[in-house]
Amino acid sequence: MGMSKQKKRTLGWTLVTVALGAIALIGLRDTIDSELFGLSSDHLWANIAWMITATIFVLMMTPGLSFFYGGMVRPKNVISTMLQSFIVMGVVSVIWVVFGFGLAFGNDIWHIIGNPVDFFMFHNVGVTNVTSAGDSSQIGLAVTTIPLALFALFQMKFAIITPSLITGAFAERVHFAGYLLFMVLWTIIVYCPLAHCTWHPDGLFGLLDVHDYAGGIVVHAASGVAALAGAMFLGKRQVSGHNKPANVPFVLLGAALLWLGWFGFNGGSSLAADGIAISAFLNTNTAAATAMVLWLALDGMRGRKPSAMGAAIGAVVGLVAITPCAGWVTLGQSIFIAAVITLCCNFAVCWKGYSRVLDDALDVFPTHGLGGIIGTLLTGIFAYDYFALEGGEMISRWQFFLNHLLVMAGVFIYTFLVSYALYWLTDKIIPMRVSPKAEREGLDSSQHDENYGDTSDDTPTVAEWFQGIEEN
Repeated sequence: MGMSKQKKRTLGWTLVTVALGAIALIGLRDTIDSELFGLSSDHLWANIAWMITATIFVLMMTPGLSFFYGGMVRPKNVISTMLQSFIVMGVVSVIWVVFGFGLAFGNDIWHIIGNPVDFFMFHNVGVTNVTSAGDSSQIGLAVTTIPLALFALFQMKFAIITPSLITGAFAERVHFAGYLLFMVLWTIIVYCPLAHCTWHPDGLFGLLDVHDYAGGIVVHAASGVAALAGAMFLGKRQVSGHNKPANVPFVLLGAALLWLGWFGFNGGSSLAADGIAISAFLNTNTAAATAMVLWLALDGMRGRKPSAMGAAIGAVVGLVAITPCAGWVTLGQSIFIAAVITLCCNFAVCWKGYSRVLDDALDVFPTHGLGGIIGTLLTGIFAYDYFALEGGEMISRWQFFLNHLLVMAGVFIYTFLVSYALYWLTDKIIPMRVSPKAEREGLDSSQHDENYGDTSDDTPTVAEWFQGIEEN
């Protein structure tokens, strides 16, 4: 049996190597096209400089998330939890440049998905202006003067962090190879269609006047719902007693990197160095600050001492809350939105019945999922005035909100059902959950043959020790 597992593991990594080799050979066909890399005079250099900076900031959020999640788990699972976020920067980057960008932003197919052939291997993705007319390589984005290649890179960072968010739900019990396969399938089948529907000019949601400034639907609601499905599918961890986080300073460091990176996440989503970017910047910081203070206050009302964990989680909830509408609301509205969503998320995290039903290890759905869902619904209330001022024919305020509600319900159903099906399919190919023995040993050691610090706090109980003897 051991040899059989080893052979299957070797075969899997061999297939990955062959696939990368094939991509590398295809890449040899590319030749330099001077037109793709000649910046024309109609670019706005300030926009380019800002969007390069914003793109770097958004990428920084994924290592920040790895610290945020890694500090929360037990010492024997720190490295594995951090690697699950870190590895996405490699895997999704390759998918994106090969065909993922085309799926999300290629020529529209039925208002649901893009044509993956359009930008295969980033063909026709250069520094030419995305607003050029009559060019089949352009995607018709409005009001932007940045190169297509820069836009593609900016969107790549969103595609990277979204599946990383899901990992917190099934922390400490997922098989690394199974997780990789699920992540690839989820990015292709869930993330790319949602990105197309939301942000492509011909996408379904935009045609319904449903707007998502920086990822309330595409990033946070989608990842949160997928996390909920994952927690249900994988079941609870083998945890006895209270488990303290391995490294609270890691959590604070991760939250700080996320907060800083979110300025690029939200500020950059205007795609220009303009007033919308400044408004998003201001609203993002204010929402995070409001939520952090309110989270500590709510904990204090329950008789708890103010904690670094609470401050970090509260700040991230505030950042999630403002994301769907950061550039389209006033400062006062951003405070209100952050306060309402923080109340909802705090109560959801503290609801004991939730943890008894399923084991969402790092509360991904009660924070990111619920925050993204409610934030999208509040966008349907508060963003109406912004779009009404833009001119042209507008649907009624009630219809504007109702469309956001209906789309959010549809996204929830689609993401949950497809994610659950992908967990099931992946599990048939590669087991998603590690063995009980590997879970007790810790994923750092059992999955990666590495260890973080002192794991003495994870000494098994007598019952666990006897169970391990029986399994061996």
